[in-house]
Amino acid sequence: MKRIPTAPLILGLAGLIPFVWGAMTYLNAPLADWGLRALGPRFIGPYIQLFYGSVILSFMSGVLWGFATKTTGARAAVGYTLSVIPALWAFFMTGGGPVTAGMNLIFGFAGLLVLDFAFWRWGLTPLWWMSLRLLLTSIVVICLAVGVFL
Repeated sequence: MKRIPTAPLILGLAGLIPFVWGAMTYLNAPLADWGLRALGPRFIGPYIQLFYGSVILSFMSGVLWGFATKTTGARAAVGYTLSVIPALWAFFMTGGGPVTAGMNLIFGFAGLLVLDFAFWRWGLTPLWWMSLRLLLTSIVVICLAVGVFL
């Protein structure tokens, strides 16, 4: 694995803000109260995490689709097929209440990491891809676990 370039690292970390904010407002009642008054109920606790998590899984489907374009034949077909799984997972598995949806997002991000690894092993991603994905996925899963297990 290689050093993550600065721009993807900063943008990736910035993309964690809704997950971290959701966990913080779940754990800190005064912060949640402020967030409720200032931002509204959709932007605190597990609600921001669940909505944003679905958006990010869908976004990552597009990223994987882009990686699939770097190959041809059967591997491309497999890559395109695998690339739609995170978006479909988010669509079908984030209903049923915040705990169930949060748990399903944790599974979705864990599954995405497996797909990231496959695309990385196939040489379709930048060399530093898994370093970034491991870091970001770890933080996302920890933040989602706050809403699921606490």
